[in-house]
Amino acid sequence: MFESNALANKRILVTGGGTGLGKAIAEGFLRLGATVYICGRRGSVLKETVKELGVGTGGDIHYRLVDIRSSDGIEKMVEGIWSEAPLTGLINNAAANFICPTKDLTPRGYEAIRSTVMDGSFYTTLALGRRWIESGLKGSVVSNLVTWVVTGSAYVVPSAMAKGAVDTMTKSLAVEWARYGIRVNAVAPGSFPTEGAEEKLNPMGAFTDSYINSVPMERAGRLDELVNLMAFLQSDGCDYLTGQTIALDGAHHLAAPSTFSFLKDMSEQQWQTARESIKESIDKEKGQRSISCS
Repeated sequence: MFESNALANKRILVTGGGTGLGKAIAEGFLRLGATVYICGRRGSVLKETVKELGVGTGGDIHYRLVDIRSSDGIEKMVEGIWSEAPLTGLINNAAANFICPTKDLTPRGYEAIRSTVMDGSFYTTLALGRRWIESGLKGSVVSNLVTWVVTGSAYVVPSAMAKGAVDTMTKSLAVEWARYGIRVNAVAPGSFPTEGAEEKLNPMGAFTDSYINSVPMERAGRLDELVNLMAFLQSDGCDYLTGQTIALDGAHHLAAPSTFSFLKDMSEQQWQTARESIKESIDKEKGQRSISCS
């Protein structure tokens, strides 16, 4: 258990912090006293999250509208934040994913996932890393991955590929940037259900029981457990820990395929129903995007 002011001297950027795991992480950091910046492409969602989380917490929260896939956009955003005060940490959380037989995947679908996960994580990490090095400051990067970086996974191949690349970035930059006092780690969660992810990865709600039953602990993760690990990796208590991807999945990937291999039994009609449900979820998100920021 962390003290209420454990992150009081931290200024942390959480990409994709408006919803899901990113929102939970941002809220947890706020309660530990951090100043948090969340960013994403949906201005209305970000604004609502700031309004919701900014009440009754120990820290301070702000949002920035940005397309994580744009290196220029990332540079502009980070420079704006830096002009107020340097950041101390980064959570690479922004992601895109949906289940799909790889044979049916379009180049556009692949690009959307790869550019968000791999390019977005690299652009943001590089924007902060350069500034930390130039300023002689320490920093902590933590990327939110998945156990597929160990096992791979059918039916989510672009995501597994992209997160595998970020896992490699984590190991590589940990060595290159260690002499600057910059730590680079990652967390690989198992099942932590959130609304946005469930709509694209379990669109018909049919997989929950079979998936949870294959976890040795026989349950999904709790958001506070993920927040606690993320907070530890951003704290001052683990300066010697770098280059690690820590699985947080109740030993799932050690005991059973922590993948979507069981989807091989779906019929074409079930896939069509899933595609329609996923498209509805994506269209809903598109309607929430905004090009303005206050």
